[in-house]
Amino acid sequence: MPYIIILIIFIFGLCIGSFLNCLVYRIESKKSFTRGRSLCPKCHHKLGVLDLIPILSFLMLKRKCRYCKKNIAWQYPAIEILTGLVFLLIFNFQFSIFDSSILQFFNFQTIISLVYLLIIGSFLIVIFIYDLKHYIIPDKILYPAVALTLLYRFINFESLLPALVSAVLASGFFFLIWLVSKGKWMGFGDVKLALFMGLFLGWPDILVALFSAFLIGSVAGIGLMVLGKKKLKSQVPFGPFLIIGTFLALFWGREIITWYLSFI
Repeated sequence: MPYIIILIIFIFGLCIGSFLNCLVYRIESKKSFTRGRSLCPKCHHKLGVLDLIPILSFLMLKRKCRYCKKNIAWQYPAIEILTGLVFLLIFNFQFSIFDSSILQFFNFQTIISLVYLLIIGSFLIVIFIYDLKHYIIPDKILYPAVALTLLYRFINFESLLPALVSAVLASGFFFLIWLVSKGKWMGFGDVKLALFMGLFLGWPDILVALFSAFLIGSVAGIGLMVLGKKKLKSQVPFGPFLIIGTFLALFWGREIITWYLSFI
């Protein structure tokens, strides 16, 4: 039973990942999210059902568009698989998907929480790929994420104040970096993303997210310079590292804090 549930969740995540790829493309091309069919970004031919099956279409078409024969970007299967894995982690975070009695934990409150986390997880994946490609954090995704998180925190009133404090501290810290460097060290989009992170994670998980982001970002930056991909003054988007830090803090924040305190 648990393995059937895992498979269903993963396939559901693949399908949502396919939609997120479409969402990223429509933000890039400034097209409506709700109108028009999916099309090839190279030849703009409308895609059929057999062209849109997550992972399988990419494999069956041998990474070629059925119509123009140009290569399909690796981004598409990568985001589909990433979304599937993130959805599995969210389900496992909310319930234990390896527990054969998982269905007994489903109630209205947990379902609302689950839907909220799945939506926010999807938003974070879109921000991750968009900032990685364009060095921009899209407000069209970030603002709804902030609004939804405020609504969710308001409904769960007991968690509102710590979340607001975390949001102010995190965004204030990034704002100072942005102000002192005049935008050279940090984009203002990162300031707004830090505000969302504080609201979403609360205290003290926001500390885990920020520490993880700076640590992973530093290691990645040094690695890129060693490989000759970047220079010391090259621009590197920080949003993806903040997203990674957010997921780490969400799923394993308390464990990381406990592990860290054990060394003090």
